Amino acid sequence: MENYLLFIFTAILIIIMPGPGFALVTKNTISHGREGGIQTVLGTVSGMIIHTLMATLGLSAILMKSAMLFSIIKYAGAAYLIYLAIKSIKNALSKRSITLDIEGIKTNVGGTAKSFRQGFITSIFNPKTTVFFLSFLPQFILDNQSHFFQFLLFGLTFTALTGIWYLLYIILIRQLRVFLKKESVNRAMEGITGTVLLVFGVRLFLEK
Repeated sequence: MENYLLFIFTAILIIIMPGPGFALVTKNTISHGREGGIQTVLGTVSGMIIHTLMATLGLSAILMKSAMLFSIIKYAGAAYLIYLAIKSIKNALSKRSITLDIEGIKTNVGGTAKSFRQGFITSIFNPKTTVFFLSFLPQFILDNQSHFFQFLLFGLTFTALTGIWYLLYIILIRQLRVFLKKESVNRAMEGITGTVLLVFGVRLFLEK
Protein backbone atom coordinates (compact mmCIF):
# COMPACT_ATOMS: atom_id res chain seq x y z
CA MET A 1 0.00 0.00 0.00
CA GLU A 2 2.85 2.38 0.82
CA ASN A 3 4.34 1.74 -2.61
CA TYR A 4 0.98 2.45 -4.25
CA LEU A 5 0.51 5.75 -2.38
CA LEU A 6 4.02 6.82 -3.39
CA PHE A 7 3.13 6.00 -7.00
CA ILE A 8 -0.05 8.11 -6.83
CA PHE A 9 1.83 11.09 -5.39
CA THR A 10 4.55 10.89 -8.05
CA ALA A 11 2.02 10.34 -10.84
CA ILE A 12 0.07 13.47 -9.86
CA LEU A 13 3.23 15.58 -10.05
CA ILE A 14 3.87 14.27 -13.56
CA ILE A 15 0.27 14.61 -14.75
CA ILE A 16 -0.09 18.29 -13.84
CA MET A 17 2.87 19.17 -16.07
CA PRO A 18 1.38 20.62 -19.30
CA GLY A 19 1.79 18.53 -22.44
CA PRO A 20 0.12 18.03 -25.84
CA GLY A 21 -3.02 16.60 -24.22
CA PHE A 22 -3.34 19.62 -21.95
CA ALA A 23 -3.12 21.99 -24.92
CA LEU A 24 -5.65 19.93 -26.89
CA VAL A 25 -8.17 19.88 -24.02
CA THR A 26 -7.84 23.66 -23.75
CA LYS A 27 -8.38 24.17 -27.48
CA ASN A 28 -11.39 21.88 -27.84
CA THR A 29 -13.10 23.07 -24.65
CA ILE A 30 -12.91 26.64 -25.89
CA SER A 31 -13.94 25.75 -29.45
CA HIS A 32 -16.67 23.14 -28.77
CA GLY A 33 -17.70 23.75 -25.17
CA ARG A 34 -17.76 21.35 -22.25
CA GLU A 35 -18.77 18.38 -24.41
CA GLY A 36 -15.81 18.98 -26.73
CA GLY A 37 -13.43 19.02 -23.77
CA ILE A 38 -14.93 15.87 -22.24
CA GLN A 39 -14.76 14.00 -25.55
CA THR A 40 -11.09 15.01 -25.87
CA VAL A 41 -10.44 13.60 -22.39
CA LEU A 42 -12.28 10.37 -23.26
CA GLY A 43 -10.21 10.01 -26.43
CA THR A 44 -6.98 10.65 -24.52
CA VAL A 45 -7.91 8.18 -21.78
CA SER A 46 -8.88 5.53 -24.36
CA GLY A 47 -5.44 5.83 -25.95
CA MET A 48 -3.77 5.55 -22.54
CA ILE A 49 -5.74 2.40 -21.73
CA ILE A 50 -4.38 0.81 -24.90
CA HIS A 51 -0.85 1.86 -23.87
CA THR A 52 -1.48 0.28 -20.47
CA LEU A 53 -2.60 -3.00 -21.99
CA MET A 54 0.36 -3.00 -24.39
CA ALA A 55 2.81 -2.45 -21.54
CA THR A 56 1.08 -5.09 -19.41
CA LEU A 57 1.18 -7.69 -22.19
CA GLY A 58 4.78 -6.86 -23.07
CA LEU A 59 4.01 -5.46 -26.53
CA SER A 60 5.55 -2.10 -25.64
CA ALA A 61 8.87 -3.82 -24.98
CA ILE A 62 8.75 -5.26 -28.50
CA LEU A 63 7.98 -1.80 -29.89
CA MET A 64 10.93 -0.31 -28.00
CA LYS A 65 13.28 -2.88 -29.59
CA SER A 66 12.10 -2.12 -33.13
CA ALA A 67 13.73 1.13 -34.22
CA MET A 68 11.79 1.25 -37.48
CA LEU A 69 8.37 0.67 -35.90
CA PHE A 70 9.12 3.13 -33.13
CA SER A 71 10.20 5.77 -35.69
CA ILE A 72 7.03 5.27 -37.76
CA ILE A 73 4.83 5.87 -34.72
CA LYS A 74 6.97 8.81 -33.61
CA TYR A 75 6.81 10.59 -36.97
CA ALA A 76 3.09 9.90 -37.36
CA GLY A 77 2.41 11.39 -33.93
CA ALA A 78 4.64 14.40 -34.60
CA ALA A 79 3.00 15.05 -37.97
CA TYR A 80 -0.47 14.95 -36.42
CA LEU A 81 0.49 17.41 -33.66
CA ILE A 82 1.98 19.78 -36.25
CA TYR A 83 -1.20 19.45 -38.36
CA LEU A 84 -3.38 20.40 -35.37
CA ALA A 85 -1.01 23.27 -34.53
CA ILE A 86 -1.23 24.73 -38.05
CA LYS A 87 -5.05 24.56 -37.93
CA SER A 88 -5.11 26.42 -34.61
CA ILE A 89 -2.69 29.09 -35.78
CA LYS A 90 -4.70 29.56 -39.00
CA ASN A 91 -7.87 30.03 -36.91
CA ALA A 92 -6.09 32.60 -34.76
CA LEU A 93 -4.99 34.57 -37.83
CA SER A 94 -8.25 34.18 -39.73
CA LYS A 95 -10.41 37.26 -40.28
CA ARG A 96 -13.67 35.33 -39.95
CA SER A 97 -15.70 35.62 -36.77
CA ILE A 98 -15.22 32.83 -34.23
CA THR A 99 -18.39 31.46 -32.59
CA LEU A 100 -17.91 29.92 -29.15
CA ASP A 101 -19.92 27.44 -27.12
CA ILE A 102 -18.21 27.79 -23.74
CA GLU A 103 -21.48 27.03 -21.94
CA GLY A 104 -21.58 23.60 -23.54
CA ILE A 105 -25.36 23.85 -24.01
CA LYS A 106 -25.44 23.22 -27.74
CA THR A 107 -24.29 19.84 -28.97
CA ASN A 108 -22.06 19.89 -32.01
CA VAL A 109 -21.90 16.23 -33.02
CA GLY A 110 -19.21 16.80 -35.64
CA GLY A 111 -17.12 18.91 -33.28
CA THR A 112 -17.34 16.51 -30.33
CA ALA A 113 -16.64 13.44 -32.49
CA LYS A 114 -13.62 15.22 -33.91
CA SER A 115 -12.50 16.13 -30.38
CA PHE A 116 -12.58 12.47 -29.33
CA ARG A 117 -10.65 11.45 -32.45
CA GLN A 118 -8.01 14.14 -31.88
CA GLY A 119 -7.54 13.12 -28.24
CA PHE A 120 -7.27 9.43 -29.14
CA ILE A 121 -4.84 9.86 -32.05
CA THR A 122 -2.61 12.27 -30.11
CA SER A 123 -2.48 9.81 -27.20
CA ILE A 124 -2.02 6.55 -29.12
CA PHE A 125 0.66 7.92 -31.48
CA ASN A 126 2.73 9.44 -28.70
CA PRO A 127 5.74 7.11 -28.29
CA LYS A 128 6.74 9.06 -25.18
CA THR A 129 3.83 7.37 -23.42
CA THR A 130 5.31 3.98 -24.27
CA VAL A 131 8.73 5.03 -22.99
CA PHE A 132 7.15 6.50 -19.87
CA PHE A 133 5.15 3.37 -19.03
CA LEU A 134 8.19 1.13 -19.46
CA SER A 135 10.58 3.37 -17.50
CA PHE A 136 8.31 4.81 -14.79
CA LEU A 137 5.97 1.99 -13.81
CA PRO A 138 8.64 -0.71 -13.21
CA GLN A 139 10.15 1.44 -10.44
CA PHE A 140 7.09 0.65 -8.29
CA ILE A 141 6.74 -3.04 -9.18
CA LEU A 142 7.32 -5.45 -6.26
CA ASP A 143 9.05 -8.73 -7.06
CA ASN A 144 6.99 -10.77 -4.61
CA GLN A 145 3.69 -9.91 -6.31
CA SER A 146 2.22 -10.49 -9.77
CA HIS A 147 3.93 -8.19 -12.27
CA PHE A 148 0.96 -8.45 -14.64
CA PHE A 149 -1.61 -7.15 -12.17
CA GLN A 150 0.75 -4.52 -10.79
CA PHE A 151 1.41 -3.14 -14.27
CA LEU A 152 -2.32 -3.15 -14.97
CA LEU A 153 -3.17 -1.45 -11.65
CA PHE A 154 -0.53 1.27 -11.97
CA GLY A 155 -1.34 1.93 -15.63
CA LEU A 156 -5.08 2.22 -15.04
CA THR A 157 -4.50 4.38 -11.95
CA PHE A 158 -2.30 6.75 -13.94
CA THR A 159 -4.94 6.88 -16.69
CA ALA A 160 -7.74 7.59 -14.19
CA LEU A 161 -5.75 10.35 -12.47
CA THR A 162 -5.05 11.94 -15.85
CA GLY A 163 -8.76 11.91 -16.73
CA ILE A 164 -9.73 13.43 -13.35
CA TRP A 165 -7.14 16.20 -13.70
CA TYR A 166 -8.34 17.13 -17.18
CA LEU A 167 -12.00 17.13 -16.08
CA LEU A 168 -11.16 19.49 -13.20
CA TYR A 169 -9.35 21.69 -15.71
CA ILE A 170 -12.46 21.78 -17.93
CA ILE A 171 -14.49 22.99 -14.93
CA LEU A 172 -11.94 25.78 -14.42
CA ILE A 173 -12.25 26.82 -18.06
CA ARG A 174 -16.05 26.97 -17.74
CA GLN A 175 -15.69 29.21 -14.69
CA LEU A 176 -13.79 31.62 -16.92
CA ARG A 177 -16.35 31.37 -19.74
CA VAL A 178 -17.31 35.09 -19.67
CA PHE A 179 -13.67 36.03 -20.19
CA LEU A 180 -13.12 33.33 -22.79
CA LYS A 181 -16.18 34.40 -24.82
CA LYS A 182 -14.30 37.48 -25.99
CA GLU A 183 -13.18 36.88 -29.57
CA SER A 184 -9.81 38.55 -29.02
CA VAL A 185 -9.14 36.20 -26.08
CA ASN A 186 -10.24 33.19 -28.11
CA ARG A 187 -7.92 34.11 -30.97
CA ALA A 188 -5.05 34.52 -28.51
CA MET A 189 -5.81 31.12 -26.95
CA GLU A 190 -5.97 29.51 -30.40
CA GLY A 191 -2.59 31.03 -31.20
CA ILE A 192 -1.05 29.97 -27.88
CA THR A 193 -2.33 26.39 -28.00
CA GLY A 194 -1.33 26.14 -31.66
CA THR A 195 2.18 27.30 -30.81
CA VAL A 196 2.40 24.85 -27.88
CA LEU A 197 1.25 21.94 -30.07
CA LEU A 198 3.74 22.99 -32.75
CA VAL A 199 6.60 23.01 -30.23
CA PHE A 200 5.64 19.55 -28.93
CA GLY A 201 5.27 18.24 -32.48
CA VAL A 202 8.67 19.54 -33.60
CA ARG A 203 10.34 18.27 -30.42
CA LEU A 204 8.85 14.83 -30.92
CA PHE A 205 9.90 14.84 -34.57
CA LEU A 206 13.53 15.74 -33.74
CA GLU A 207 13.98 13.49 -30.71
CA LYS A 208 16.00 10.30 -31.13
